[in-house]
Amino acid sequence: MSQYLTAFFLLCILCIGCEQKAARKPNILFILVDDLGHKDLSSTGSQFYETPNIDKIAAEGMMFTQGYAASRVCSPSRASIISGRFTARHGITDWIGAKYGEDWRSLNRFDKLLPADYTHYLPHEYVTLPETLKENGYKTFFAGKWHLGDRGSYPENHGFDINVAGWDKGSPMGGYFSPYENPKISDGPKGENLSIRLAQETASFIESHKDSTFFAFLSFYAVHGPIQTNEEKWTKYRTKAEQMGLVENGFEMESVLPIRVTQDNPVYAGLVETMDEAVGIVLDKLKALGLDENTIIVFTSDNGGVSSGDNFSTSNLPLRGGKGYQWEGGTREPFFIKVPWLNSNGAKSNVPVINTDFYPTLLELAKIPLKPSEHIDGVSLVPLLEGKSIAERPLYWHYPHYGNQGGEPSSVIRLGNWKLIHYWEDGREELYNLKNDEAERNNVASQEIETKEKLSKQLLGWLKEVNAKIPVPDPEYDPAKALQRHEDIVNNLWPRLEQQRKDMLTPGWSPNADWWGSKTID
Repeated sequence: MSQYLTAFFLLCILCIGCEQKAARKPNILFILVDDLGHKDLSSTGSQFYETPNIDKIAAEGMMFTQGYAASRVCSPSRASIISGRFTARHGITDWIGAKYGEDWRSLNRFDKLLPADYTHYLPHEYVTLPETLKENGYKTFFAGKWHLGDRGSYPENHGFDINVAGWDKGSPMGGYFSPYENPKISDGPKGENLSIRLAQETASFIESHKDSTFFAFLSFYAVHGPIQTNEEKWTKYRTKAEQMGLVENGFEMESVLPIRVTQDNPVYAGLVETMDEAVGIVLDKLKALGLDENTIIVFTSDNGGVSSGDNFSTSNLPLRGGKGYQWEGGTREPFFIKVPWLNSNGAKSNVPVINTDFYPTLLELAKIPLKPSEHIDGVSLVPLLEGKSIAERPLYWHYPHYGNQGGEPSSVIRLGNWKLIHYWEDGREELYNLKNDEAERNNVASQEIETKEKLSKQLLGWLKEVNAKIPVPDPEYDPAKALQRHEDIVNNLWPRLEQQRKDMLTPGWSPNADWWGSKTID
């Protein structure tokens, strides 16, 4: 009899353990890459860059082919992920630190407008995604780029228990090889790579918390400038570019700046590959610990690839523009969600979605009650992940600024296949049918007048509703100086960029003796 009782009690304990395991909330790994373009992955169409680890996330999850960042530049987009609000609503409409108002003149840009002011830190009254997860038993971890405010508005002030390398700066101040010149991360040995280090820190956190429930946010500084790699990877991709066939010219003139039209930058390719290797470190750790079957993985970027300005690094073709631009190349992103138990296996969704949707999506997947008053501009994508549908809704972007990549002060609405751009310099508007014209080369505003007027009214009405700030005319605007600047860009900058591209693809090229600190010089 005692044997039966013992067996019965063991069975009860086993069942309780199974119930507890089944009821355990999923872990979440959120991977955010800085300035990664829509076409910068093998899985999204690049023939030049190599990204096998990231491609695996796409192959095992769902790829949202019409996935967007909430802004064409970094800080606003990152604030939207964390808060679930569009940029005009939370007020961070430019990268934090950008000049505005009369200070804009100090850059000698000679533009028609003075850019609007913007909020300079993530508002503390918001209940953020990490705060909500923390309230529900998650251990929260952040590693990498933050750029959402100075001291008092760091990751640890907005819901993250642990912060490694997140502070007010938006680029790696010491470059991609130690020493990092970052007070929130200790230097490694000389030549240590920042992307690899951030991945190792994330993997270490996961191992330390394998028996708890965690939210790990890996926010790479890569692939933001300064673009850097080691000599080995430069050699690999210089050779690859040559084998693919070098073209004579790598740039064309866009409306304001030259724009890169080829993916053949061997330094940028090496930077992308190292970032992908870093992703692999974290994925391997999840698998080694047996956590991969209970960990949701999100992968995305904060804005488009840098095709103009900064380092003129990549091409987003066939999408027009890139980081800073009002066209698709500025905001369309790699946008993957892997939910192991849904077995998406590389499924694709063509529904327009945006990074404010991550907040409610992750809550629903974790069986946490939604907070509509917080993630007010996001909707859960769980129905799409389950093969169902969501209601059509407008998506809004607001950028009342000039960027250093060639974009113009403008606001955008997308509804269904239609996209309307309202320019603040002169009130002109562009209208594109993205189903037929993904490259945005055929402005049909003069043909589709009813659609244009409807979307314009909806966009301007929404901006008024959320008290969006708009730029104002500069009374000191000098068209002669503006023309002179444009001529200098065409006659001097453009040829210089072409020469720099050719130099970088020439055998024997090197940036300096120690390759940005990636190797030791005896």
